[in-house]
Amino acid sequence: MTAARGNTSRSKTSPAGRPAERPMGRPPLTEERKAEIRLEIARAAVDLFVTQGVAATTGEQIGAAVGVSARTVWRYFPSKESCVSPLFSAGIDMIADRLRRWRPGQPLDELFDRELADEKHVLAGPDRATVGALVRLTRTEPGLRAIWLQTYDEAEPAFARALAERAGLPADDLRPTIRAAIFNAALRAAVEHYAWHTADTDTDRATAEAELTATLRSALRVAAEGVV
Repeated sequence: MTAARGNTSRSKTSPAGRPAERPMGRPPLTEERKAEIRLEIARAAVDLFVTQGVAATTGEQIGAAVGVSARTVWRYFPSKESCVSPLFSAGIDMIADRLRRWRPGQPLDELFDRELADEKHVLAGPDRATVGALVRLTRTEPGLRAIWLQTYDEAEPAFARALAERAGLPADDLRPTIRAAIFNAALRAAVEHYAWHTADTDTDRATAEAELTATLRSALRVAAEGVV
């Protein structure tokens, strides 16, 4: 007589009849932790680029600065120049969301008032000085310049989709695409103008923040003439 079939899924047991212990490995990193590691690597890379130059900086040095191996650095980034991309791209989703919720008749230069007043946001956060130093390096480091421009190139479609949604237009409509290009160029020009004309050591933080805010407002007012 055959045994009745039932649930054939059984835990493995040791010779003594006790359940065998399953091997315990390192728990997988959460997406939030991965983002934190990427940002830590980015900050370390900028510090090294500023103090000793891009050419003299190695993946091993970047990793050592945050307590990880060079192999880990390359797992997150394809090149040492691309290590800075999280600092460049931070805030793209937030900006797109603000564009999507931009109220009719609201001045464009007032769109980011809350972000400019909140240290937790990229437009006014603690990484501002770091990004400023990094943008200054893009004038003389072609590899960093390429990453800087690539970031804005990748952001533009997100801005275009947000403006299309706001206006109730198809995503492939030319009008939001052109308006997003104007807006995108205004942001980049403002940040570059601020970074290239202001040294972090020249002014205190409050003055620097006021200067960046004024520069962004001025750029967005100009952009508003073509973003309606």
